[in-house]
Parts: sequence; C-alpha cells; structure tokens
Amino acid sequence: MSESQFIIKPRWLVTMDEGPQVREQHAILVDAGKIKAIVPKSDIPDWAVDWPVVDCSQHVVMPGLINLHTHSSMNLLKGYADDYALMPWLNEHIWPAEKRWVSPAFVQDGSLLACAEMLAGGITTFNDMYFFPQATIEAAKRTGMRAHIGLTIMEFPSNYAATASEYIRLGTEVRDQYKSESSISFSFAPHAPYTVSDQTFTDVVTLAEQLNLGIHTHLHETQAEIAQSQEQFGVRPLQRLQALGVIGPSTVLAHGVHLEKYEQETLATLGAHIAHCPSSNLKLASGIAPVASALRSGINIGLGTDGAASNNRLDLWQEMRTAALLAKVSAQQAEAVPAYQALQMATINGATALGLQAQIGSISVGKQADLIAVRLDELNSLPCFDPISHLVYVASREQVTHTWVNGQLRYQRLPDGQPQFAGIETEALRSIALQWQLKMQQPAD
Repeated sequence: MSESQFIIKPRWLVTMDEGPQVREQHAILVDAGKIKAIVPKSDIPDWAVDWPVVDCSQHVVMPGLINLHTHSSMNLLKGYADDYALMPWLNEHIWPAEKRWVSPAFVQDGSLLACAEMLAGGITTFNDMYFFPQATIEAAKRTGMRAHIGLTIMEFPSNYAATASEYIRLGTEVRDQYKSESSISFSFAPHAPYTVSDQTFTDVVTLAEQLNLGIHTHLHETQAEIAQSQEQFGVRPLQRLQALGVIGPSTVLAHGVHLEKYEQETLATLGAHIAHCPSSNLKLASGIAPVASALRSGINIGLGTDGAASNNRLDLWQEMRTAALLAKVSAQQAEAVPAYQALQMATINGATALGLQAQIGSISVGKQADLIAVRLDELNSLPCFDPISHLVYVASREQVTHTWVNGQLRYQRLPDGQPQFAGIETEALRSIALQWQLKMQQPAD
C-alpha cells in the first residue's frame, strides 16, 4: 500500500460533474494524485479496503476552487492604498510602490503569503499576472499549488523589463524553463488595452498561436478605460482587440464590467471567457458587471479575486456570494445566478477558461485529486437543508479543513483551529509579512 493511496469519506459529495448535484454517503478513492473511483461508502472495493481513510463525516467534499484572476504577490500591498478609484489608485499609489519595491524577493515572498491564504481558503489553482513570474512559480511549487502563470507584457518600463519586446523575451524564457512542470501552465498576459500597443498585441497573438498559449488581459474594467480608447483609437477596447485578433476561445478577460449586450454576444460567439472579480470592482467603484446577461449570452464566466491590494482578500467564498447577490439585484431577478451556478463559476468554469477542464474543476474518475473538505456542522451552518446553498450563502473560508492538490494534503486546519501548511511553517509566513511591513514603512531616501 502506497502513501499516495487513500480514501475520503464525506457526508456530502458535490462533484460539479454530470449527474446528481449532491451525493450522500459516497467515498472518493485517490491513487497517485488522481481520482481512482467514486463509490458508496458501503461498497469499498476489496483492493482498497486497507487504504487509510480521511473521515469527513461532517463535511462537504468538492473540487478545489479556481481563482481565475489575481496578482498574487500584491499580497504585500494589502491595505497599502485603499478607497481610491482605479486610475488614481494605480498612478498615484500602486505603480510608485511597485517601482520602489518590486523585485524577485518581493514577488516570491508575496506569492508565498498569497498561496497560503488561498490554500487555507480552498483555492487549489490560481491564474496569475505579475512581474518576475519565475518567483511566483517557485512560491507555488514550494506550497504545492497549481498555478497558471500569465507572462506580463506592457509598453512601460518596470523593475522587471524595459520594453515590450523584453517582457516577451523574459516571459518566453520562463515558459521554456518550466514547461515540463505538470502543475504549472502558461498564457501571455498583455496587461490592458491602455498599457499595450497595437503592434505588441499583434506580436502576442502570433506568439500565442505558435506556442499554443492563451491570452490573459484586463478589459472594460472602467468607463474611463473605454472613453480613453474611444479618444485614442476611435473604438471601444473590445472592438480594437477583436480587430487585432486577440479575442478567441483561449482568451481570459478580467473584469468585463462595462459590456454592452452586443459585446456580450460577440464574446460568446468568439468563445472568450470572463474572470468576474466582484469585490475588487466594488471596492474600486468600477461598477457592477452584467453577469446574468452575459451568462444568458453563453459566455463562460469564472471568478477571480484580483490582487489583495484592491480586494483585500483572496477569498473565493466571498466572491461566490457577492457574485450571486449582485447578479440578482442588477438583473432584478431573484433566480439569477443560483447557488449551483455560483459554484460552477468558482470551479469547472475557471478550469474551462484555462483549458484545464480535462484535469481539474470537477470530481470525476481520472481527474487530478484537487479537492477540499468544508465542515458544515458548526453553529453558523446549522440547520443544513441544502449543502449547495450553504456553500454559497453561509459557509466561509474558515470552514475549509483540508485542501489537497494532486492528491497531496497541502493545508489542514488542526483540531485547535491552527493552520498547517505543507512546505512552509506558519511562523515563517508571519515573519515574512512583518519583515516586509517594516521595510516598506521606512521613508524613501
């Protein structure tokens, strides 16, 4: 018997796959990082009867959550500049701070903190966009997370690169270095229409086709972005990117707050995906995305937290609940985005957007064992008539007790409530955060 073989026995199983939404009294058999079988608890096959058992008798077990848009290392800028609209926030606070502080060490340490926060909240995969992607990859590898790395590209110089061509060169070098890593995947990440030229977008499209990579960019986050595009290019950003060939079935568009109905239909026809980030959109006063309408148009929508500098949490439980509630009130339809659809947005929809739906996003035989256990017997969760409703409208990330990635236990909440991570001690994470806080509070020379 191998240590990689074990059985999880939950009270409820939510697979996010075809079939019943909830299965009771079933067990998941995990072997070598993959889901080997799903059987009634009373029907454990003879070949697995001696496998170790993880008792989750008061839990829901479900697929790991997928954070479809974040800037993980910006955890070190959590609370650094609050209560500003997007462009003043970027121009007057975030970009100057990044110019002063961003380095490989900043990115790796910030990403370590982000990975720990995400794992403790049941997030097993994140779609990142930031500088020094190698440092983010190393943080993900240390903590055991699955990472989809956006290779950031823009026209403006940073501590990472000086020109668009240098961003592209450095990004492709990182991709070449890590392309054999099974838990790491890549896309090109031209930052936004207002930071990337037509020529660079064209170059990215060509390279993405040659290397079979997707494209991850911000789009229609604010009305100001749209007005700037109309003034500079004579068209709205989506029309410009469509003409440049950016929009397609391998494109993930972060935010999509201001999309007209015809634009939603265009995105659906072209097969592009939206990373909906409701908390960040609210905090920056960017607006409320037309999610109910976009879903009806046929767009695949996943959920993202954005970075902790503009949220300030990497908490997909909060995003699920907020996404469902905002969709109801903006559409004035209580049935808009029901609980199960919100769960889809946080799991299988995100996997589909990243082209990873054959590996993760649902619990089915042959897929990777990216799983989480959520305890529902605490007072705030009782009584429980419908576990799916509770997962979206009641549960919090503090109720996640186990997080497995590739069948490896990467986080557990101990009986005394303390977090335990694989790959790094909790006290080491606290030390990293405090050291950066002290450093960043020092006055500039």
